[in-house]
Amino acid sequence: MRAARIVGPQQIELFDAEEPTMQDGEVLVRIQLTSVCGSDLRRFDRALPEEEYPLPNAHPSHECTGVIEHSSSDLYRKGQRVIALPFNSTGLGEYISVPASRIIPLPDEGDLATLLMCQHMGTVMFSCKQIGSVIGKNVVILGQGAIGLNFTYWMHRMGARKIIVTDLVEHRLKVAKSLGATHTINVANQDPVSAITNATNGDLADVVIEAAGEPETVNEMFKVLKLQGIAIVFAEPRIHDEFLFNYDQMQNRLPTIVSTLSARTDDPAQCIKECVDLVAQGRLDLSHLVTHRLPFEQVQKAFDIYSRKLDNVLKVVLEI
Repeated sequence: MRAARIVGPQQIELFDAEEPTMQDGEVLVRIQLTSVCGSDLRRFDRALPEEEYPLPNAHPSHECTGVIEHSSSDLYRKGQRVIALPFNSTGLGEYISVPASRIIPLPDEGDLATLLMCQHMGTVMFSCKQIGSVIGKNVVILGQGAIGLNFTYWMHRMGARKIIVTDLVEHRLKVAKSLGATHTINVANQDPVSAITNATNGDLADVVIEAAGEPETVNEMFKVLKLQGIAIVFAEPRIHDEFLFNYDQMQNRLPTIVSTLSARTDDPAQCIKECVDLVAQGRLDLSHLVTHRLPFEQVQKAFDIYSRKLDNVLKVVLEI
């Protein structure tokens, strides 16, 4: 089968790989679409030790959708459209075999690329459950990539009083405004701490959501969080897992810190199923997230566009 893998820093190649062998209780899926995620860049952008290259076959990708080729589970049938959650982010290939518990059925109708965004949005919905009610509260979202925009969408619908968002890319801030942000801050030309302080009339944020995964924004959380506020840690660091952290600044806020990563839960498929259900009911439209569609042969270009934030990109979908 055709597959891709990282062979060096910011270098990815297509190659011929063996098809996966389906085990008992698994479902073999013929992948039709996969999308690039910010967490994939943790492997793409970093300069790993030379002996680690090439990375494992079909790595990294965990946002995959297609049709069932074979099933050893009575729950699913051949030809059914599904989202598949691969182990170890090995979804950059034509086929994948996963346990039935990691399959999310999709409607027979509807744009498959848009439905794939349920994997992305579902993880944010899981995090929103951990936040609780935001009615009447000031919420700050640091970063307006696709994940940050998803948080903006839900904070608006959950009734937050003020939704203050930051980013370096003006286009993303414009999209955030259309999704319900009340204040947008371009950190390329504004000091975010001063701007957030002014936007809240000095009250600061009841809730801060870190959706950028950068050392600066992780530390920034506790500069704009009010005393005993809630800090939601979502994004994973892109380049360095370890960096300087101002512990005193954090401790002074007496925060409730909630790390939310649905992929590590006992049932990572549940929140995505809930998102699919909302889309199927016509109550949730995710089409605005898909800004780029490329053939699998342009996998290098897809990762380059996403890594460098080119061409007003939000999400890149690869057609396999």
